Amino acid sequence: MKISLLPDQRLSRQVIKIAAPAIAGLSSQMVVSVVDTAMVGRLHNADTALAAMGLGLLATWAIVSIFSSLATGTHVLVARRHGEGDKPGAGRVLNNSLIICTVLGIVFGGLGYVFSFEIIHFFSSDIEVSVAGSGYMMYRFIGLPFFLISVSYRGFFYGIGRTNIFMISAIIMNLLNIIFNYLLIFGNLGFPRMELAGAGLASTIGIVVSALFFIFVTFVRNYRIPYRYYKDIHLSGSIIRSIVGISLPVSGQNVFILGGFLVFLAINGIVGTVEQAAAQVVITALFISFMPLFGFGIAAQTLIGHHMGNKKMFLAQSYGYETAKLGTIFTIAVGFIFVVFPQYVLLIITTNDTVLDAAVPILRVAGLAQVFYGVGIILANALQAAGAMIFVMTSEILTHWIVFLPLAYVFAVPLELGAMGAWMALPVYITMYSGIMFLKFRSGGWKKLQV
Repeated sequence: MKISLLPDQRLSRQVIKIAAPAIAGLSSQMVVSVVDTAMVGRLHNADTALAAMGLGLLATWAIVSIFSSLATGTHVLVARRHGEGDKPGAGRVLNNSLIICTVLGIVFGGLGYVFSFEIIHFFSSDIEVSVAGSGYMMYRFIGLPFFLISVSYRGFFYGIGRTNIFMISAIIMNLLNIIFNYLLIFGNLGFPRMELAGAGLASTIGIVVSALFFIFVTFVRNYRIPYRYYKDIHLSGSIIRSIVGISLPVSGQNVFILGGFLVFLAINGIVGTVEQAAAQVVITALFISFMPLFGFGIAAQTLIGHHMGNKKMFLAQSYGYETAKLGTIFTIAVGFIFVVFPQYVLLIITTNDTVLDAAVPILRVAGLAQVFYGVGIILANALQAAGAMIFVMTSEILTHWIVFLPLAYVFAVPLELGAMGAWMALPVYITMYSGIMFLKFRSGGWKKLQV
């Protein structure tokens, strides 16, 4: 298949129709991440609080992502059923996904709440960082059952191409998050001053309201009648096996990525607490690039699922390439901003001069590296939609843990290049991973896979 470097307007319109609401919803999450970090970065003990938040956030998501990938399993199956014209079948996928997510959310939310301190202290040798981060994590885990219910609904609406529902829920959730951040972190308008723990509670309040919004929408006649999801609710072994079979490799990939970034933060922590705080600030800035790319990935999964469902393989492959092209245009624009104006990006997140001085040069390195990440993320999502989840997971583990992390440690510690040395490993990892995804997608072998 010949690949044009220029966008195809007909295909691009369809990609953007699905991607734009997903990008808006995910970008609102990115805004909250920036606001969270910006507010915490203005506390009196900013270096400790930022380091604790970075570890708390990544440790929480390392656990949450084990189950949040159930959205991918739900999404892929619903998209295939929708492409086949089997709307009640798509509804049955949602029912089974909801049962799994509710049970898992209650069990692991409770465990995470109880063992928050032990989890974060495993990654931090600083007791102040561990105590501050555990309070944040406890409140995040309270919201886990509601988060996983939202995961099921999100996957369903992604699969039928209604990413606008997710967009509205995300905006509601994140607006509430920002409001309660202001009230609870600093103790404004008579609310208790909870500092970092307040950021965790604010996130959970937004998550609960988001789940309630999804439930409300499912009773709208246009969805409830054709998809029949609340009729004849029962466990289906075949559907659950399919959801889990798709989701487990994605879970493994997410855990290894987030666990890897925890180790990466720890490597920066060996260099110093300021360097660890700077790494957290740069990772937050990178959300500006990464979150919209996940929106393009959602569009790729939906369109490829629909067209594989109705046996139009050429269109499925065309939409994969088209989405990757649009994502790369975006990363080039963001990379330019990161390289040319890093200080202005970072000032949104923190005003701590010491942290800023350490973060500016590494944001430039990250800005150049992330240009190539669009192809990797988007085509990885495309391959997952086709059924190549294990290939994507294996590639991620090998490039992240065998290449990225060992290089980061060697550059930073034995070679004594400090934080800049650790971040120099990032472009090596991104280029290798994206190249592998491109070659696999181009080979076309995924067209024969079954979900």
